[in-house]
Amino acid sequence: MQNIHSLGTEGLRWKLNLIDIILLAAALGIDCLIVSFSQGLMLKKDRWKNSLLLAVTMGAFQGFMPVIGYTGADIIKVYVSKFAPLFAFAIFFILGIKFITEAFQEKENTVLCLDFKCLISLGVATSIDALMAGASLNFTGSGLVIPSLVIGAASFCMSLAGFQSGNFLKNFSSRNLEIAGGMILILLGIKSILPVF
Repeated sequence: MQNIHSLGTEGLRWKLNLIDIILLAAALGIDCLIVSFSQGLMLKKDRWKNSLLLAVTMGAFQGFMPVIGYTGADIIKVYVSKFAPLFAFAIFFILGIKFITEAFQEKENTVLCLDFKCLISLGVATSIDALMAGASLNFTGSGLVIPSLVIGAASFCMSLAGFQSGNFLKNFSSRNLEIAGGMILILLGIKSILPVF
């Protein structure tokens, strides 16, 4: 399932296959789902309009941030290419631990706000992890276009589903989703380092 290719003196790197990309997109989309779910609990008017606004914002930021991370990694890759699998592992592992840690932390009350400024703030806040994931895509030698599109599309769909399910799942705990997302990221990190050994 995993693709390993030679990089000459740089050793072996593992590329994300389609299943890995979908898992990564699902893990990154969990923040979008949770934020949209909390907004959907409170917003009663113009639900479809507001859910689409939020979903488009989430999808756009989640899809674009990996491009920035990927491009930024290009700048330093020439100096650290020998250790690229270790960088990919570290990023995925740290993101995974972050997700799991945050699952057990008290959440602040969500501000009910969907004007332009709030949408941009929510988009940036939920997509920082996607920026880091973009660097990992570079360090693993994976492509950029398909993963970015999949991440953006998954975040759009998860945001839309989260918002619209706000009325039906009022007592749902997001903790298990965050833990699952963290475990997926850690497993992707472990998989990225296996070809080195």
